[in-house]
Amino acid sequence: MKYIEVSLTLPESEVQKDILVALLGEIGYDSFMEDENCFKAYCPEQDFDQKALQNILMENTIFAEIQFLSAEKMPEKDWNEIWELSYEPVIVNEKCRIRAPFHEADDNYLYDLVIEPKMSFGTAHHETTSQLIELMSRTDFTDRDVLDMGSGTAVLAILAKKLGAKTVIAIDNDEWAYRNALDNIIHNDTQDIVVELGNATTIGNRTFDIILANINRNILLNDMHHYAKALRKNGLIFFSGFYTEDLEAIKKEAAKLQMQLKHFESKNNWVAAIFEK
Repeated sequence: MKYIEVSLTLPESEVQKDILVALLGEIGYDSFMEDENCFKAYCPEQDFDQKALQNILMENTIFAEIQFLSAEKMPEKDWNEIWELSYEPVIVNEKCRIRAPFHEADDNYLYDLVIEPKMSFGTAHHETTSQLIELMSRTDFTDRDVLDMGSGTAVLAILAKKLGAKTVIAIDNDEWAYRNALDNIIHNDTQDIVVELGNATTIGNRTFDIILANINRNILLNDMHHYAKALRKNGLIFFSGFYTEDLEAIKKEAAKLQMQLKHFESKNNWVAAIFEK
C-alpha cells in the first residue's frame, strides 16, 4: 500500500493539533508526526482527497494560521526509516512500556510490549491509547474473553492477553493494520490472539466479557449497537477516541443499550471511559 505524505505548518498548540488529528482521521489519515519545521499526516493514496483536506483547513477558524505545504507520494518501503528516527518508548504508570523492535528489552517493567507501528494507529504516544492502557492495568482480565475493536497495531489486544485474558480477538477494517497486528502478536509471543480483517458486523453472534474500542466518536455512535449485542451481562466496554464534550452523546447512546458509565478520565480533552452492561 502506498501513502501520501501531507505537510502542513505546525499547529500552535496541543489542543489545535489534537483537533486536527481527529478531523484528518475522519477523512482517511491514520498516522501523524511532526518535526521542527512542519506537521506531517499520512493517508493511503487511494483515500487522498485534497479538496476535503482544504475544506478542513478553511472551514475551521481554529486552523486559520495552518498552511498547506505539500502532498507527496511516499513509497511504503520508506516508512520504517521515518518512524525509527523519532519513535521513543512510551511508559504508562511505571508498569507498562511500549517499545519498538530496535529498542532493548527492559526487565524493570512488568509488561514490556514490542510494537512495530508502521502506518497503524496505536503506539501509546496518543492520549487515547495511553489512557486505555492505564485503565486496563487497573482491571481484572483474568480468564476473560476480550474483543479489541478497531485494533490498529493490536497493542491493546496484546496487553489484554498479557493481563491474563483467556481469549482475545482483534478486528480492524484496514488491511495494513491487519497485517501489522499479525506481525506484532508474533513480536510479543501472543500468537493465540485471533486477528481479523473486518468491521463491527464481523463480530457476528460472538460474545465477550470485555470489549475495547478506541476509535472515534462517529464510529462509536454508529456501531455501538453491535458492541452492546456482543457484550455479556455485567461485562465492561472501554471507549476512547473522542473529546470531553462528546462524552454526553456517548453516555446517551450507551444508556439506550443498557450500558451505564462506570468511570472516565480525560487528558488534554481526550476521554477514556468504562461502561458496564
